[in-house]
Amino acid sequence: MPTTNTIQQSSEMQGLFGVEYFLFEEDFVEANVRCIPMIVRFKMDAVGIKLPLELWCKFSIEERKTLAVMHCKMTDEKERYYYYLNGLVNMYSGTDARALAINPAPLWANLNSVPGGLQQKAAEFNWFISVEKWSNLTNLQRFALLKLFSPGHENKNFPNAMKEFGLTTDAMI
Repeated sequence: MPTTNTIQQSSEMQGLFGVEYFLFEEDFVEANVRCIPMIVRFKMDAVGIKLPLELWCKFSIEERKTLAVMHCKMTDEKERYYYYLNGLVNMYSGTDARALAINPAPLWANLNSVPGGLQQKAAEFNWFISVEKWSNLTNLQRFALLKLFSPGHENKNFPNAMKEFGLTTDAMI
C-alpha cells in the first residue's frame, strides 16, 4: 500500500502479464512520478545502460510496458533490448544512453552465499537470511534486495521487500 494519504493510481506494471512486480514498488511515487520498476532496472543492468528517472518519465506508457515485458536473458535478446532502449533514449534526448559496466558475476547470481552487506542490513532489523532462503528467491528478488540496501538508495523499502519476500516473521507493513 502507498504510504501517503493521497489516492494514487497503481503502476502500469502491476498485473502486466509476464512481469514480476513487487508491492513495495507502489511506494516509489514522488510528485506523481513513479520510479523505474525493478524488472526494468534488472534488464538495464544486464545490457549496461544507466537511465535517469527524468528520461524514463518521458517514455510513453506503452514504451515502458515494452521495456518491462521484453525478454532479456539470451545474448540476442539482450542485444535487441539494448538497441530498443538506446533507441528510446536517443529519440527523447538526442544522445545515446549512458553506458553502465556489466558485472559478469553479480552478487544476486551467487546462490551459495548471502552477500555480507545484505546480512548486515538485515541484522539492523534483527533478521537473518539463510542461504536456503536466499537461493529460493527469484533472480529479481535477490537483485531488488541488493538495490534496496545499496549506497545512494534511501533504503526505506528494504523492510517491506524483506517481508514481501517472506524473509521475516513480521506481517507486511
